Amino acid sequence: MKDKLAFSTGQLFNVAPNSYLERTSRPVYALVFLLPFIVFYELGTIFINTRVLAESEVRVVAFVWLQNFLEYLGFGSRFAWAAPALVVVVILSALQLVSGKRWRFQAIDVCPMAIECILLAIPLIVLSLFLSSSGRAQGQAVRFGDRPTQAQTEAVLRCLADTNEDSSTNQQNSVTEPRRQSLLADIVTGIGAGIYEELVFRLILIIALMVVFQDVLRLSHRDSIIFSVLVSAALFSAHHHIFFLDGQFGQSAPFNWAEFGFRTIAGVYFAALFAIRGFGITAGTHAFYDIIATIINTIFFQQ
Repeated sequence: MKDKLAFSTGQLFNVAPNSYLERTSRPVYALVFLLPFIVFYELGTIFINTRVLAESEVRVVAFVWLQNFLEYLGFGSRFAWAAPALVVVVILSALQLVSGKRWRFQAIDVCPMAIECILLAIPLIVLSLFLSSSGRAQGQAVRFGDRPTQAQTEAVLRCLADTNEDSSTNQQNSVTEPRRQSLLADIVTGIGAGIYEELVFRLILIIALMVVFQDVLRLSHRDSIIFSVLVSAALFSAHHHIFFLDGQFGQSAPFNWAEFGFRTIAGVYFAALFAIRGFGITAGTHAFYDIIATIINTIFFQQ
């Protein structure tokens, strides 16, 4: 298990102790750096649409998975509604404790971390723009960014209606109403995807796959890392086309090789960042990618 935790907390390379690269790969840095994103996502979920608390644009599938899992364990629906944020805090705190690293956080590192995340998001933006323009040239609709589809919207609302009975009527009506996603709503969605998709598909899934490949199947540490990264990336990409909510599978978008390939590449990219730079930089990069993609869509593509 120690090898799996080492892989998951950004200690793949030897760096100078207490250097910027070493400090910012610690789980405590991920916790402090991502806390404003978590708060913004939670507040945005509540206030972005006053008519419907769980409007589709501000809930992501990975978030609902965590919510449903907590309800399955026996937590009340009201606690489970806000608990996924607490799950992030608990997991990162536990990883920091297990790592034995210093808990000290230097506030001066926050701005460089944000700039690093933005710079690391640029290659994905460029690749996404290239594939999007190529698809349009061939008459194919290639989605740019990480916005939810109508099918995901309806499934999320159905699932959340079970824990918010008072607003179930409004939620059912909102499914049939035309949606005009605001820029702020899409930004909230991107931030939620950056945190909770990385939590599920990188921090949790990769460690679980490492246990399977290395401890159960007895593969080498190197091969276990490779297979864990590839499988997690493929599942990350596939979940944007086929999702599982409310006990059933659904198709969120027609399968498209360009989209599937891009998200698989993105999954490998995020996994590499996760191994090298830790969870904080990875989730931040994912969030900033979605934010930038949303702004580009709004300004240039009017999507």
